[in-house]
Amino acid sequence: MKIITTILVILFCGISSVTYAQVTETEKTLRTQSADTTQGWKTGGVIGFNFAQTSLTNWAAGGENSLAVNGIFSGFANYKKGKSVWDNSLDIGYGLLKQGEKDFKKTDDKIDFLSKYGQEAFKNFYYAALFNFRSQMTTGYSYAADDSKTKISNFFAPAYITLALGLDYKPDPYFSAFFAPLTAKFTFVTDEDLSSLGAFGVDPGETLKSEIGGYIRAIYSKNDYKAEILKNVSFTTKIDLFSNYINNPQNIDVNWETLIAFKVNKYLNVNFNTHLIYDDDIFIKNDKNGNGTLEIGEGSKSLVQFKEIFGVGLSFKF
Repeated sequence: MKIITTILVILFCGISSVTYAQVTETEKTLRTQSADTTQGWKTGGVIGFNFAQTSLTNWAAGGENSLAVNGIFSGFANYKKGKSVWDNSLDIGYGLLKQGEKDFKKTDDKIDFLSKYGQEAFKNFYYAALFNFRSQMTTGYSYAADDSKTKISNFFAPAYITLALGLDYKPDPYFSAFFAPLTAKFTFVTDEDLSSLGAFGVDPGETLKSEIGGYIRAIYSKNDYKAEILKNVSFTTKIDLFSNYINNPQNIDVNWETLIAFKVNKYLNVNFNTHLIYDDDIFIKNDKNGNGTLEIGEGSKSLVQFKEIFGVGLSFKF
């Protein structure tokens, strides 16, 4: 435990030092630049809304009225000056579904913030420090056949914070691969009910689990294809891999997201999003039909989680 604590302190101090240095440098640069010459920053993003609605009246074939709403926000603010790079991104998603007379149920809920600072080491490689925060906004439930519900997640239950030092490979503006042999991963479960059950790998009654391991993050994102058939297509895929050095290092945690968006016109878009998760500390319990829900207890085991969202709706770039 003393060794882990020492490593965490060294890691935190290292990240704090480079972040403080970058913030100081950025403030000095901005003070000397006029409003129309701040070319070190590149910012942008997209806000999207998808809707689906079904209404049935005296419909002989049967069915249920339904309403589905899904919204996304994806923004970035990247800075480059000389040999320094600082990349920041924020992704937020939320979705709801209502069928018949039942209450709204959550179909999507995520907060994902990333900040990565690097200093050029040699061509296409940067010494880098990374901070990542992931959680959700509202309470999540699992539903039984009679529509009764059980709380299985909440804001900051779980929440994940990753601090990493390593080497970032950036051969072009579209691709980045970050390798961090020294990484601290923190899992928070601040909801008392879930904490008492030992949800998401924390010890029962505890609210925090700390891990030391190796980390890889790769991302490819492009929206300026030259081929005529791809001109209105945006493609982003990103994957995070983490191995705990101390406990079952062979069981690698995986977090992989892919988004394909096709722009029909200035505001109308079609998008397809997938999200795959495997976490050795998240246990899934299958029912008799083979459907998995987050549970704790006999019969639970780690399984691959997969989510797919297809939508047609409105989008606004900024």
